[in-house]
Amino acid sequence: MSYEITGKLVAVFDIVQRTETFKTREFVIEKTEDIGGRTITNYVKFQCVQDKTAMPDRFHMGDEVRVQFNIKGTKWVKDGRENYITNLDAWRMETSKLGQGPADSANYNDMPPPSDNVDDLPF
Repeated sequence: MSYEITGKLVAVFDIVQRTETFKTREFVIEKTEDIGGRTITNYVKFQCVQDKTAMPDRFHMGDEVRVQFNIKGTKWVKDGRENYITNLDAWRMETSKLGQGPADSANYNDMPPPSDNVDDLPF
């Protein structure tokens, strides 16, 4: 299942080489909503992996972007203790406002990545 959200790009982090063959990158969008006369601001951090790590490079801080993503959860045991992690894996990113120049065509792969159950955590 795929989800999408629109917000303002507020942070892009460096690529992290997790293993010799696996790399990740995180970015954050700011999502502001008016609810019952109050303004609520949320900051949503996404992860992109492998060839998708270049996705945020096409955008500038403050750009309004639409992100399509999958939710992935993993369980692992470390030192006899169960741990859980949830990632918002971004697979497509595009500008949410037309007529803003080159970013209009900054669509990354219309198809989501294959949904395999490979444990890609480095620990």
